[in-house]
Amino acid sequence: MRICRLGIGVAFLLAALPMLADTQFRVRKMVRNDVPLGKGQCDIRLQVDGEVEVTVRGDLVYLKTIRGRDGRDDGSECNDPLPNRPAADFNFEVKDSRGDIRLIAEPSRRTDFQAVVRIRDSEAGEGRYHFRLSWRITGDRDYPDRGRFGDDGDRHSRFSDDDRRGGLGDDGDRRGGPGGLTWNNAYHSGGPGRGVSRLTGYGEQRLFDANVDIDRGGRILVSFRTDSGRQLTFSGSMMGPEGGTLKADVGSDDRAGLRGPMYLSRDAGGTVYRIALDATNGQDRLHLEWDRR
Repeated sequence: MRICRLGIGVAFLLAALPMLADTQFRVRKMVRNDVPLGKGQCDIRLQVDGEVEVTVRGDLVYLKTIRGRDGRDDGSECNDPLPNRPAADFNFEVKDSRGDIRLIAEPSRRTDFQAVVRIRDSEAGEGRYHFRLSWRITGDRDYPDRGRFGDDGDRHSRFSDDDRRGGLGDDGDRRGGPGGLTWNNAYHSGGPGRGVSRLTGYGEQRLFDANVDIDRGGRILVSFRTDSGRQLTFSGSMMGPEGGTLKADVGSDDRAGLRGPMYLSRDAGGTVYRIALDATNGQDRLHLEWDRR
């Protein structure tokens, strides 16, 4: 039991064991203009030392380290986010590799429209890997608010009018996605801030920049930059609005298994300015507070 608790604390505070480490980053907007009109394309470029599982969802990339050091971004770019619906004429192409790289799951309903790629690098040191995802952009765009790229002003999506009124219909039942929320568009809020997370028995770590992403299905991803330089990430589902606050059921994206309700306070413009979370795995307890600065 003591060994288990120690493992949770080390992974949470230091993330020193590569096998426990998860990394995520947002792909930058492609500035090249050589991609044909009507074609979506993501060029994922990584440095890998060991073995990683790469998941691409929208314009977010998640690297799950299986063996070796954490993988890292090496200039990934997309001209459009991977759609959160069936991707027409989807194609996977390896552009650069010194080891084994293969697509293990295409984006589909079964995979929650995520593309999953496995990379195995057996040589010493980091190796450069580049794979390309492409698809045909159809008229039914997934991100009608100009996409999720650009600065916060460009990326700021809106909730539906039902959500602004509390998401209640005439019969008193919430309608729409999970938790009764109705989303018109994908939603993003991000910016600098200050906060702290405390795990019982293991002390605290400071939090800085925070990013909140909610897709049109009501799924949420919240990440914080910590004083260790690593990301602290939670994901889950929206539960519903409580006045000016959004409530979500989230879990930590690591092996600690922490889960609990997260409260996100928004200002009149829809920007998240405060986040609070109390989570537990039945044994350890986490308290998190963050404020926008």
